Parts: sequence; C-alpha cells; structure tokens
Amino acid sequence: MYFGHDETLEWCRQVAAMARRHQALQNGDVKLFVLPSFQALVPARQILADTPVAIGAQNLHWEDRGAFTGETSGLALAETGCRYVEVGHAERRRLFGEDDAIVTAKTAAALRNGLIPVICVGEPEEGTAEEAAAVCLAQLSSALQPEQGNRPGSAAVVAYEPVWAIGSTSPASSRHISEVCARLREWLTSQKNFAQWSVIYGGSAGPGLLTQLGSGVDGLFLGRFAHRIEALSDIIDEASRLRDDYVMAGG
Repeated sequence: MYFGHDETLEWCRQVAAMARRHQALQNGDVKLFVLPSFQALVPARQILADTPVAIGAQNLHWEDRGAFTGETSGLALAETGCRYVEVGHAERRRLFGEDDAIVTAKTAAALRNGLIPVICVGEPEEGTAEEAAAVCLAQLSSALQPEQGNRPGSAAVVAYEPVWAIGSTSPASSRHISEVCARLREWLTSQKNFAQWSVIYGGSAGPGLLTQLGSGVDGLFLGRFAHRIEALSDIIDEASRLRDDYVMAGG
C-alpha cells in the first residue's frame, strides 16, 4: 500500500519501458516479476503484455471457490494472467494471524492452480545463521509438503526475509544471508520433487547486494528500492554481470 492505483500503473509503465530496452531481460539472462496490488493486476498485465516481465499477486485464499467475501482465489489469479503469488509474508503473519497451517494451505492452492508460490520465510529476531536457518527450514518444510511438488513443471520461489531486517536501513550481512540460503538450497535439492526452484533474498535488499552475495542467492526480492526505476535497472545490470561471470567461471 505504498502506491495508489494510478501510481501503481505509472510505475508499471516505467517498468515496461525499462524492460523493452534492457537486453538482459529481453534475452532471458535475468528474469523479473512484479507483484502489484489486486485492483491493478488486470491493467498491469496489459501494460506489461509486450515485455518479458511476469506478474503475480501479493496474496491468495486457500480455497478456489466459496463464501469468502473480500478474498481472491488462486483460480481467479491464474485466469487474470498471474504467474506468481506471494505466500506467508511476515506482515501477513504478524498483522493477520497467518500461521504455518494457513501458509501451507495457501501454498497448496497456488500450486494446484499452476501458480509459482513465492514463499516468504525468516526469523523474527536477529541471531546466528544456524538459528535463522532452523526457523526458516521449519517454515519451509511446513509450507512445501512432499506431495505438493509432484506435478509436471511445478516450481517454487523461496524468499528469505529476516523479519528484523525488513524496512531497516541495511540488510543482513552477506555472510549471514549466504549461510542461511545455502541451507535452504540444500533442503530444496534433497526434496527432488520440484522441477524448478530458486532462493532469493529480501529485507532491505538494494543495489550492490547481489555483488556481495555472488552465487549465494538466485536473486533479490525487492521492496522500496524497486520504487525507483533507475535502481531497479541497476540491479538488473548487476545480475546480468554476475551471470556472465558464472558462465565464464564454468566454461
């Protein structure tokens, strides 16, 4: 709720213009998805239609149909053209009482409707990477039940967002982020039931952080830093350079 409706659509127009001229997005070296507020999803899809930018929603209900006034189903989101949906954000947990059971049900709703869940995990208080990883793995293993990924082409994104870093002046340390994300990647690899998955970092993420993290994460989950298109473009440039470095190192 940082933007009003008109502001959201103007921001989407700026993203679309940037995406059309950004070679890393055009050739698929870097992937970008945006999660506008519900009322903006249809016009946002139209604005971004001729770009490689995917859209998604910030939330969904755990049921596909029923008497749930004010809610939005995964079925409707898929019909709207959404590819992604955010699940389990710390604010949803704190302000609206969403516990692990609700996050699990919402993740299942996303997957059965062909959406990629962006599953937010994170520890509430600052501590060691080992302590953080234990909290995050408990949240993740609850959200992703083994049978959920057994669908052709199923995919998931895990967004590591330490709650204490959200909205702060700086992110967690690069070492802390890399160690926690390594544990998450190890767990996801062991499951072997998702065709695709990635681990990204949020929590005061901004320009320069990807370079510090290197191969420690697959991408960033941006908040207010993405409000400035110039900063968003810089981060995409950064991701593109890192990808080239990985290719060179591997080749």
